[in-house]
Amino acid sequence: MKIFTAEFIKSCVSPEQFPSGNVREVAFVGRSNVGKSSLINSLLNRRDLVKVSRTPGKTRAVNVFLVSTSDPDLSQFHLVDLPGYGFAKVSKSVRTQWGPLMEDYLVGRASLLAVVMLVDSRVATDQDRQTLAWLRSIRLNPLVVATKVDKLKSSERVRTLSQIHRALGLVEGEILIPYSSVTGDGRDRVWKAIRDAAGSLRTDRV
Repeated sequence: MKIFTAEFIKSCVSPEQFPSGNVREVAFVGRSNVGKSSLINSLLNRRDLVKVSRTPGKTRAVNVFLVSTSDPDLSQFHLVDLPGYGFAKVSKSVRTQWGPLMEDYLVGRASLLAVVMLVDSRVATDQDRQTLAWLRSIRLNPLVVATKVDKLKSSERVRTLSQIHRALGLVEGEILIPYSSVTGDGRDRVWKAIRDAAGSLRTDRV
């Protein structure tokens, strides 16, 4: 799949600023230090469309990008970059600052096609498990991507990813895709999974 254009549209700090209209959306969630910005840049074949911060948790808005591609099922869509964990029951201290904004976005968003949840390939945290449980509770079945696999030795990869899979308690229909923003490993698999998820992520919203 070829990316034709990818451009920043807006930063939303309140639900009233969320995009309106019929453009479909793919949202990315993950811990603030999981490498989300790097992964999005890698997926879109852009060097610095999404700014990579050295300060985890710096992004506190819902950032929206408009993407057009050669795929007829995803010819145009909004890629939505959500702030690091801090919504639902994940972190009370952070939730009071920007968590409700993420919750407002994820619950009842009719145009949302897919949620991509990022976890560090080296360890699954309680926050990851809680976030996955919360997404399931609102009838979202996220695509789970394990980032930074280039930091794993080849001999470690299968064992470590199996541990992540078990630690998260992934069930049937929930896949774990290893990804490296450095090498691009996993890029085609992630795009395929997003295309497959389009239109079938959720049929009934809370």
